[in-house]
Amino acid sequence: MTSLAELRERFLATSTISMPLAGLIVWSVLGMAALFVPKALVGWMAVYVMAAILPLAFAIEKLRGRNPFVKDDNPVSKLFFQSIIGIGLMFPLVIGAADAAGNPDILVLGVAILAGIVWIPYGWGANDPVGLRHAILRAVGCYLAYWLSPDDLRATCICAVVALSYVYSLVAMRKPA
Repeated sequence: MTSLAELRERFLATSTISMPLAGLIVWSVLGMAALFVPKALVGWMAVYVMAAILPLAFAIEKLRGRNPFVKDDNPVSKLFFQSIIGIGLMFPLVIGAADAAGNPDILVLGVAILAGIVWIPYGWGANDPVGLRHAILRAVGCYLAYWLSPDDLRATCICAVVALSYVYSLVAMRKPA
């Protein structure tokens, strides 16, 4: 029987910087677009660009000479991927809240925080405290950006917090041996 420590090491060994790098790129582009695109469109862009992170990460993996489609029966990996589904199930709640408030910045805020929650199971799976730190710092930073930013820069500031969270994680996260 494989120990939890061994499963975590296997999970870390199959982890890569491609996902956070793709997230950094996508959130940076969204933040820049928010300077020029109408607010309502930026809110919906936040929802839809999340789907771009995974294919972009796969492309980055291919460019790095790695196969992104490796089959993994590790239960830690399965739990991580199932948590992504759980987070996705919360998106309609954020969409409804933004619609009820008539404020597309709530959509950007909600997506930024929900998408950051995936770092909690990642950190647990990799036995890396950066996961929980990323999720907490990202959420607190996004809330502060939402509350303290000027209305016309709110979405861009939220995106900047997310991008900075990715920079922190790329530097601080444990790397596979």
